[in-house]
Amino acid sequence: MHRYRSHTCGALRDSDIGQTVRLSGWCHRIRDHGGVLFIDLRDHYGLTQCVADPDSPAFKDAEKLRSEWVVRIDGKVRRRPEGTDNPELPTGMVELYISEIEVLGPAGELPLPVFGEQEYPEDIRLKFRFLDLRREKLHQNIMTRGAIVDSMRKRMKEQGFFEFQTPILTASSPEGARDFLVPSRIHPGKFYALPQAPQQYKQLLMMSGFDRYFQIAPCFRDEDPRADRLPGEFYQLDLEMSFVEQNDVFAAVEPVITGVFEEFAKGKPVTKVWPRIPFAEALKKYGSDKPDLRNPLIMQDVSEHFRGSGFKVFARMLEDPKNQVWAIPGPTGGSRAFCDRMNSWAQGEGQPGLGYIMWREGGEGAGPLANNIGAERIAAIRTQLGLKEGDAAFFVAGDPDKFWKFSGLARTRLGEELNLIDKDRFELAWIVDFPMYEYNEEDKKVDFSHNPFSMPQGGLDALNGQDPLTIKAFQYDITCNGYEIASGGIRNHRPEAMVKAFEIAGYGEKDVVERFGGMYRAFQYGAPPHGGMAAGVDRIVMLLCGTTNLREISLFPMNQRAEDLLMGAPSEVAPKQLRELHIRLNLPQS
Repeated sequence: MHRYRSHTCGALRDSDIGQTVRLSGWCHRIRDHGGVLFIDLRDHYGLTQCVADPDSPAFKDAEKLRSEWVVRIDGKVRRRPEGTDNPELPTGMVELYISEIEVLGPAGELPLPVFGEQEYPEDIRLKFRFLDLRREKLHQNIMTRGAIVDSMRKRMKEQGFFEFQTPILTASSPEGARDFLVPSRIHPGKFYALPQAPQQYKQLLMMSGFDRYFQIAPCFRDEDPRADRLPGEFYQLDLEMSFVEQNDVFAAVEPVITGVFEEFAKGKPVTKVWPRIPFAEALKKYGSDKPDLRNPLIMQDVSEHFRGSGFKVFARMLEDPKNQVWAIPGPTGGSRAFCDRMNSWAQGEGQPGLGYIMWREGGEGAGPLANNIGAERIAAIRTQLGLKEGDAAFFVAGDPDKFWKFSGLARTRLGEELNLIDKDRFELAWIVDFPMYEYNEEDKKVDFSHNPFSMPQGGLDALNGQDPLTIKAFQYDITCNGYEIASGGIRNHRPEAMVKAFEIAGYGEKDVVERFGGMYRAFQYGAPPHGGMAAGVDRIVMLLCGTTNLREISLFPMNQRAEDLLMGAPSEVAPKQLRELHIRLNLPQS
């Protein structure tokens, strides 16, 4: 017999009854039932109930066992007594009657429990992550992650993509976040950077004549903590294609993402035909460029009903042509208590309040706004929004460029409070036609709004002849249930158009050559039209595992302060290492 096991802890079945077998694993739970000891033995593959009674030669050894001790157990497989079987467990029809126990690795007092899924402080969970990973839910999430990545790979290859690995040590590049820098020992005073994304390399692969590239790529960004991204590093399904237009990318990517979601959705519905929602429409209807389409609420512009009305606050605002009034429907929300609660919530978000109208029996409108605009306007608003008695509408007014984010928060809040969001489905969509540029109020200049390498709609002619703030880009995102899960674009592959695009954002040709020299040079020697995107592996896994915390789907994550509590990183290094790198520390005064 093998030194440690003849079977795994998930393998025994009825057909093994009567056999003498050997198992090894962790003591998951130990129960004493009137002098009979039950040991649930766990390994990666499952769990087997092992039994020792006073007649067992191993009973005294069994009495010494504690939670999470690693042991080898020999014994005979037998059917569980009638009424004690566990149909939810693959091994639940049998048990192992113990004849011998060997302790392979005793465990000290546990800093956190492994049995059960109770909440525990995050700093303890991260410091003792190896114990945390033994817990069933987290262990399963990590295995699901691996299966999802396998599925992505298989589906990408079926679509004709080839897997390549791009460099990890590269040059610093302004991708939109701070680089992690790596000092060079053999080039004193110079630094490598860890890639924020393989953006330039994947485009260079297209210059090199490789047609369809992908990789599961690690990306590194020295960003402040964000709820929707792991600090330090994350993974993306990165891809690029040559000789394509936007629709070609969509046709290649949709089956991959839809297929992965359908495979791991556990029966929950997944969007079959993805809507394509222009960026401007997404803001107007949903108040978000990553709308949760499970929420049925759609906002509408109701400015005409308040223009010249008796509600002077809105009427005066609308004298400025850029201002608008948007309405968010609130079906079944037509009670004073609910409307007041929403108003208080808005004030907690830093707003002056949230105007509302309630519709009572007979279609009569009520509330502060209703008292000032008259029955005819109230009826027109109700008709436009398709509301009925017992419903309400909530209003946001001003410059939409400044209030759209708040209106989106209000829409989400209403959807949650009124139980309108179907949590058991995955709603996927494309967001398209992003603006190429935006105005940076802080620096008082035009800036790229998204990816600087994207092709403007209209090409060089648009860059030369159009107001930059009206230019749309061939840029697109994939959204799912309120998260952006992928982003990409058709690339600006013409050198003169690339220079002009950067010029509008305040960069000269010299800056372009300095920062993107490799790609700029490559464009001079026959660049194919190309495009692609990158999908966030971590966010996709998070959604499919049904959690909202990225730490629940990552092996060894950092905390929100970008510290690895298990390994003690970042850490100080020896003076000798600093001398070899020609680095002297200049620490801030405490």
